[in-house]
Amino acid sequence: MKTRQVIMLVDDNQANLNIAKNMLRTSYEVYALPSAERLFKFLETIIPDLILLDIAMPGMNGFDVMRILRADPRYAAIPVIFVTAKSEEMNELEGLELGAADYVTKPFSAAILLKRIENHLLIEKQKAELKRLNTNLIGMVKEQTSQILRLHSSVINIIAELVEFRDVLTGGHISRTQRYVELLIDRMIEDGVYSEEVLSWGNMEYILPSTQLHDLGKIFIGDAILNKPGKLTGDEYEIMKTHAEKGAEAIRRMAEKGENQLFLQYAEVVAGTHHERWDGSGYPKGLRGAEIPLLGRLMAIADVYDALTSARPYKERFSPQESSRIILDGSGTQFDPALVEVFRRVEDGFARIALTT
Repeated sequence: MKTRQVIMLVDDNQANLNIAKNMLRTSYEVYALPSAERLFKFLETIIPDLILLDIAMPGMNGFDVMRILRADPRYAAIPVIFVTAKSEEMNELEGLELGAADYVTKPFSAAILLKRIENHLLIEKQKAELKRLNTNLIGMVKEQTSQILRLHSSVINIIAELVEFRDVLTGGHISRTQRYVELLIDRMIEDGVYSEEVLSWGNMEYILPSTQLHDLGKIFIGDAILNKPGKLTGDEYEIMKTHAEKGAEAIRRMAEKGENQLFLQYAEVVAGTHHERWDGSGYPKGLRGAEIPLLGRLMAIADVYDALTSARPYKERFSPQESSRIILDGSGTQFDPALVEVFRRVEDGFARIALTT
């Protein structure tokens, strides 16, 4: 491990090398190199803290060297001070445009040369410290974000489990429907279906967890209806239908408390629109076609498929094949035709989930 900062001097004039080396050797580890070729040879094993580079050298001049350094990721960040006996503005401008940190002119003033080097090394040290602090800050933000997401996930799971605990007839429904939606979204992304809208969602980490709250409104439905061991009457069904609107309203109230707005926006959409139908005959608002948010249209397929493949006191479990046929037959009436085509391509995945959970 080096104890002193390393300076590389590059100049074809040996006298200049000797003078500069003598000025710097008490403060730095100095390598005096007579050509650009020697510089690149040393750079293979030693990365300096700064390079003092003569411009007017035979063969490969200082500007040529600078272009190579800046084009190579291994060397691009090394600060370079050009050394020149000239003072033409054109030369200085060209060097600065190539990325030079500074210019010094020959003959050298020891005090000025040392101060220039000291200043630029201090700047590099400050840049490195700022980068370290920024990296640490990014890490802290990521960790805090991760903690928040884990907290949200825990709260969501508890609420979802509470809903399922009350609705004893639909065990496992929430977790299965989330997996169904994930299958559909993955295939939509792969096939470019509604790709602009999917990309507009932004943070996908909130999308799938939000589906767990699609039946939140069932908390407000009485046990006599929610867990009735038989088919609902017309009046009972009308009461059951209110769970969509009540769930959306409950989530809106959560949002008013200042919680995660983006997540709750998705959850409200899913809760309030997953019973809408493509032909406009659904509830609670009778939305039609693309008026129904995409998340609601996705959830509708997942929700109905799971209901079909699950046993109820008033019906037998449908097979995955029969359930798929019903979904496909609902294209253009109950479901978005484009999403039904996506479902067709992943129905085997749906069947595996239905049969194993």
